[in-house]
Order: sequence, then structure tokens, then C-alpha cells
Amino acid sequence: QINFVACQLFALLAAFWFRIYLGPSHASSAVRHAFATLFGIYFAVFCFGWYSIHLFVLVMMNYGIMNMASIPNVHRYSFVVAMGYLTLCHVSRIYIFHYGILTTDFSGPLMIITQKITTLACQLHDGIGRQAEELTAEQNRLAVKTRPSLLEYLSYLLNFMSIIAGPCSNYKDYIAFIEGRHVHMKLLEVNWKQKGYDRLPDPSPTGAVMYKLCITLVSLILFLTLTKNFPMAYIIDNEFLDKTPFLSRLGYLYVVTQAAKPKYYFAWTLADAVNNAAGYGFSGVDERGTFRWDLLSNLNIWNIETATSFKMYIENWNIQTAAWLKRVCYDRAPWYPTALTFILSALWHGIYPGYYFTFLTGILITLAARAIRNNCRRYFLSSVPLKIAYDVVTWVVTQLAVCYTVAPFVMLAVEPTIKFYKSMYFHMHILSILVLLVFPIRPQAYSRRKPQNQALQNSVKSK
Repeated sequence: QINFVACQLFALLAAFWFRIYLGPSHASSAVRHAFATLFGIYFAVFCFGWYSIHLFVLVMMNYGIMNMASIPNVHRYSFVVAMGYLTLCHVSRIYIFHYGILTTDFSGPLMIITQKITTLACQLHDGIGRQAEELTAEQNRLAVKTRPSLLEYLSYLLNFMSIIAGPCSNYKDYIAFIEGRHVHMKLLEVNWKQKGYDRLPDPSPTGAVMYKLCITLVSLILFLTLTKNFPMAYIIDNEFLDKTPFLSRLGYLYVVTQAAKPKYYFAWTLADAVNNAAGYGFSGVDERGTFRWDLLSNLNIWNIETATSFKMYIENWNIQTAAWLKRVCYDRAPWYPTALTFILSALWHGIYPGYYFTFLTGILITLAARAIRNNCRRYFLSSVPLKIAYDVVTWVVTQLAVCYTVAPFVMLAVEPTIKFYKSMYFHMHILSILVLLVFPIRPQAYSRRKPQNQALQNSVKSK
């Protein structure tokens, strides 16, 4: 943890230096690629020692695949090799290093690199191996038309802004950032002459970085206080279970889940700030004319804490991973996209049994929540009081459902997970099954989603 914080703080300083002294107006793209890569390799070796060799082995194996495999199969081979290597490393954490008790845990960076490898492979396949009319609007926008050079490839995967904690970004966005087109492209989407500007403004990320650093500081304080004082393990303590009524246990479950969040808020927000400090992450201008630096943001804390649906919660938690799952799995799955996406998410996270309890439970609750929303929500929109009551109830249910679902993710092992669910009387599982029996929904298949994508693409082409 000390290595992680030290590297990220050093990366933050390096990011400011990179933007000021190696900006697009001061250095060529090749120089920027080279420095970003060398800094990233240095950080990886400093933080993970000789274990960092796993990162470099996976990167070079997939570079060979990207250049030698046929385009129709490049995304499949890259996916199998990257996920296979990641899974082997996850296995080693459990059976060789005793459930991850390892001072230099390299699995986090390896997970991010796996995301980037599979993202690039899919987007390369879209750009060279498929016709434009076969793609969605987003796939068309992100499609990569030529194989990257070795320097571009290494820079994308190993750059110092994301080597330690991510997030995963799209290859075309990263190349536009290195070449100095990143901000300019977003600014061109706005008619600045109507706003009284003679030329394009020059948005600075400093304000966004300072704001995000304040969030990291608060998150760190909460982590050092709440997380240590409210351990997740206490909810399965025998004395606690014997003396505490069910509703009180539910309340405490919410408290310990809240206490587990600050470390994620800290790590992801700091990683976002590092990218912004380098000048990467500009997403455009909102309706109020404010410059936005959230292209790479991994969470929206307000939307998480006020979520009134399971879907809304998931969409605002680990945002870039959710986007990766959508692009490489959900949009490409021939059938049962929701189930396959949850399974891939569990496999990517690791092979701890708790992960699979969480994601399998998540499938069930997601389907039940979708069924309730599709069948019942419209009856509560006729008046403001009804809508407020609906929102309050769904907020409470959503927050408790999330706590119920993610507890095994923290516990990891089978025995404490089963003990926890028994203490909760499997109530969310039972309620979800009953909902699906009353409001059955049919699984979404790719064949039913494709016409919508096709219509959207035709609309884009006609424009």
C-alpha cells in the first residue's frame, strides 16, 4: 500500500511535468510515447520488483498475436491469451501465495493491461475486419484502422499514468492525447463563435485535479477511520448473530459496506487525477459551459450513494471496467449477454469463490430489478408524491441489495459467504426468484439488439 501511494504521488508530479515540459507543442509524438513508456516501466519495476516481468511477458505475447493473427480472429486469440494468463496469475495468488498474501501484488496492473489488450484487439477487428454498416455508432467511432507500431502499442499499455491503477481507456483517445488532438477534438463539438469566442479556449485541468485530490484526501481519512473500525468480518461473528435482530443486522451490513468504499474512492480518484494532470481525460463542455475532465473517471460518488436502481449503481461504480465489459462482451455476445458479462467480470476479478457468489447473485438481482422497473414503475409516475415514495423505497432496496450482493466479494471464501447468506435467510435470492416468477422477462439476445444498432448506424450514415 505504501508503494502504491508513493508511486501514484510520484506519477502525479511526473504528470504535471509531462504536460508542461513535454506537451504536444514542445515535443514530438515519438518523444511523448517514449517518455510515457519508460516512466511506466520504471514505476512497474519499482512497485512490483521482478513480478513486473508478468506484465511485460503478456504485453509482448499479445503484440505478436496482434501482428501475426488474421484480423477475423485477432480479437479471439488476444482475449483467450490475455484472460488465460491473467487467470493463471490469479491461481498463483491463491495456491502459491496463500490467498494473495503478497507484498507486491501485481494482479491489479495485469488486470488493467488485460482490459487494454482486449479492447485494442476488438477495436482493431472492428476497424479492419468488419464493414462500417455492421458496427454500432460507438464501435465505428472507436474502430482502429491500422495496426499500431511497437512504440504506440507499448505506450498505450504501459504508460505511467495508468500502469499502477488504470483506468482502461480507448486506444484512439490515447493516441489523440499523445498527438495533441485530444482536447481540440472535443472543443470542436461546440460552436464557440455563438458564445462570443474569437478562437478556441484552452481549458486547464488544474481545477479538476485539485478537486479530485480533495476527494482522495477525504477518502483517505475515512479509510483510516471507518474501514478499520467497521470490519466486514464482524457481520458473521457468532456473538453478533446471536444477539442482534435481523433488521439491525441489515442496518449494520449497510454501515460496513459503506466503510469498505473509501479505499476504492481513494485509488480510483487519485488515478483519475494523475491522468488529468498530464492533460488526458477532457470530455467536452456541459450544458452550463463548464469544462469537463471525466472521460476517464471510474466512479460518480453522488450517483452511487443516491442510486435508486441496481443498474444505476453498477453504471456509476468502476465505470471504465463496466464500459470494457460492454464493449468486449455485452455488445458481442450471441446470447444471454447479461449473464455472460457478469461471468466475465467474475473471471477477470479472480478465482476467489466470493467473486462468483457476488456476480451470480448480481445476475439474479439485476434481472429481478429490471422486471420490477419494466412492469411497475409506470404506475408511480402519475403524481409527485407517488414518484417520491417510489424513489425512496427503491433507494432503500437498491442500497441493501448492493450490500447483500457485494459482501461475499469482500469475504472471498466459501464458508463465511454461506454463513452470511444463512444469517440473512437468503432473502434477496428468494425475493428475486419470486419477482421473476411473477414478472418473467425474456433474455436479451444479440439478434434482437442488432436491428437497433443497425438502425442507429444507418441514421448516422444518412446524416
